[in-house]
Amino acid sequence: MKKALFTFITLLITCSQVISQSHNLNDFYKYDPVIENRVDEIFQSLNDTERVAQMIVTSAGELGKPESVVIKLAQENKIGGVVFLKGTKENHKRVIDSLNAINKSQNQLPLLYSIDAEPSLFNGRLKGTSPLMNTIDIKTDAQSDSVARIINKELLEIGFRQNFAPVVDVSPGNEAIKNRSFGNDKNQVISLSKQFIETTQEQGIIATAKHFPGHGLVTGDTHKKSVYIDGDLQEVDVYPPLIEAGVLSIMMAHITIRNNSKYDTNGLPSSCSRNIVTGLLKEELGFKGLIITDALNIMKAVTIIDNAPLLASKAGNDMLLMPIDETQTIDAIIAEMQLDQNYKQQIYTSVKKIIRMKLFLGLM
Repeated sequence: MKKALFTFITLLITCSQVISQSHNLNDFYKYDPVIENRVDEIFQSLNDTERVAQMIVTSAGELGKPESVVIKLAQENKIGGVVFLKGTKENHKRVIDSLNAINKSQNQLPLLYSIDAEPSLFNGRLKGTSPLMNTIDIKTDAQSDSVARIINKELLEIGFRQNFAPVVDVSPGNEAIKNRSFGNDKNQVISLSKQFIETTQEQGIIATAKHFPGHGLVTGDTHKKSVYIDGDLQEVDVYPPLIEAGVLSIMMAHITIRNNSKYDTNGLPSSCSRNIVTGLLKEELGFKGLIITDALNIMKAVTIIDNAPLLASKAGNDMLLMPIDETQTIDAIIAEMQLDQNYKQQIYTSVKKIIRMKLFLGLM
């Protein structure tokens, strides 16, 4: 028995080494039976609570949840990732090292650490870093590549493997977007975004195009109130070239769509609308990467919705960013899974996608 167990463990270790040595993020969309078998093995080793927890991304840093709360969530195996808000490089790394130690000691799946390291927000999210130009001031692919490389170097040193950037919204005129946009010209937005994404992912960090289906050509700030796309979706055509280029993650905006017979969200933000997350992004545009909500805890456009995290998961999001109550969110999802087998299988698909991404990142 001991010999058989040793052989099995050796096989898993060898398999993981083969995966990490022969694959990188650019291979995520390619089918590989070795990867699929490894994903299934890991998935089968988890119970439903541990599976759903992979979808939950809590917050840390000066504007995030208290460190003691984040540590407790990790100890209870109720999160799959952590987004770090404002703080110093040193403190972010200290917290990441503490969380990694918990994962290792309890033999849990590794956490995926993320941050909003957009050029315009970079110095605020990582205090003490050298100033960068704002996104709106990036005018060439060479500049986009150079800025992405500077950001990537800092992120990898700390332990971040997912960047919630770039902003691919058209126009810097919106009060929430401001100088975070690449500008008014769609072709330029696409070109500069593609370069930022390609450089980021080539260096081993997941890039995230945001905010789908478009936050640039609207009035208002979803942090403060409900914001509407009134009529046509003017920014969606930015996304197909980025999907074709291999972007691995897309963030959903909490923007409500009205006066649009095909894409109306019936009063819900897009992040909670199955018509937009699954119908438009997954099925119509063919996106097969990770779909993550915008923050679920501080943005009034979504906090006014009852059971928003559950609705967001039912809409088709794979990752739920900063739910107000992580335990309550997990319990609500599991309760719904017991009532709806199709939903249960959808959740399983999301969890396997996350596990697969962690394998391609070399975290396991």
